[in-house]
Amino acid sequence: MNIDEIMKILPHRYPFLLVDKVLSIEENKIIALKNVTINEPFFQGHFPKYPIMPGVLQIEGLAQTAGLLFMKDLKEDVVPLFIGIDKCRFKKEVRPGDTITYELEVMAEKAGVYKLKGIVKCEGKVCTKAEIMVGIKK
Repeated sequence: MNIDEIMKILPHRYPFLLVDKVLSIEENKIIALKNVTINEPFFQGHFPKYPIMPGVLQIEGLAQTAGLLFMKDLKEDVVPLFIGIDKCRFKKEVRPGDTITYELEVMAEKAGVYKLKGIVKCEGKVCTKAEIMVGIKK
């Protein structure tokens, strides 16, 4: 899935669209990619002398990727809402020039609330791990 297809599905736009490409997608799994450049607006303040992608934006990238997983086949208007996070750990810095992957897998679903295992990787190394919850609002 390329950026044009992503923008048809997700409502996010610059500077808050944090997914550039979907590498693979299955019924309950998705892997997406983000190219991190020095031109990202958050690097102006985080931190000017040692730019690091904020961990919360990595989590937001996971949430957006989950939205792509759940909205890819829907014909009706729905909004996936990021409603929770558990077991979050930041393991490795993400810096300008890095290409990160968001890997998500559905762990459980109950009454329209999904729990997913999420991992952000760079060069095969884990940067961030978390379990996130997404609710589907119709």
